[in-house]
Amino acid sequence: MPLVFRQNGFRFFFYSNEGSPREAAHVHVRKGEGDAKFWLAPVALAYSDGFDARTLRLLEKIVQDRAAFIERAWHEHFG
Repeated sequence: MPLVFRQNGFRFFFYSNEGSPREAAHVHVRKGEGDAKFWLAPVALAYSDGFDARTLRLLEKIVQDRAAFIERAWHEHFG
């Protein structure tokens, strides 16, 4: 589970096995019992469990602000 970065106590990461065929570029986010997944192009929430609406808005902004960085990390990891 490659860690892309941490911010505000949230872990932004990929799973090494992202399915076959591999899904489009996305990032997973966890903190405590909360879990979410965001698509990168365009940035959109794929699913969430345990985060409230305010937290999801914050996470979407973080992903939006760092989408280019996350996408580069995705391509470096998955080739």
